[in-house]
Amino acid sequence: MAASSSWKRATTALTARARRRAVALTAGAVLAASLLVTAPAGAAPGPVLQCQGTETTTYDPGIVLQPRDITVTVEGRLDSCLDGTGGVTSGAYGERFLFNAGCNNLLDGFTDRRAFTWNSGERSVVEITGTTNAVAGQVVTTITGTVVEGRYAGRSLLQVITLPQPDLLLCLTTGLRGATGVTTLTLT
Repeated sequence: MAASSSWKRATTALTARARRRAVALTAGAVLAASLLVTAPAGAAPGPVLQCQGTETTTYDPGIVLQPRDITVTVEGRLDSCLDGTGGVTSGAYGERFLFNAGCNNLLDGFTDRRAFTWNSGERSVVEITGTTNAVAGQVVTTITGTVVEGRYAGRSLLQVITLPQPDLLLCLTTGLRGATGVTTLTLT
């Protein structure tokens, strides 16, 4: 009976140690997981708005080799938006401006203001800077800026527009008349 009692005490002590160890391991795992999920102090907040859509750019007259004044018309539709604050599901933007361009300098950088109109009826005006590069058969324009008035004022913008690379043979004939491609927009 004494052996049975000793064995019972040893088993109970072992079980208590196993429980403490399990609790300590669980607490450690919870702490480690919270460190992975919690953003470090000073980390940039996530996007407030993310959109996908299309942009159509037209040139009148068409762009040829020799630089000349061209009226550029831009029409963008953001049909799929995810708004962290709620309310915005789509938007649009458009501009018309004069640009001196030829096929050899079509990729020059630019600065401008771009106004976005949201499905909520609100607007955002952004001061933008754009750079354009030819990449893998496409013209990729990257626009950065800051919302200076309206909804999302003070937020930073990143917009990427990807258009098919123009048929350079058109530079020798009727000229490039325009293109349509995809765009993504992120506000943080």
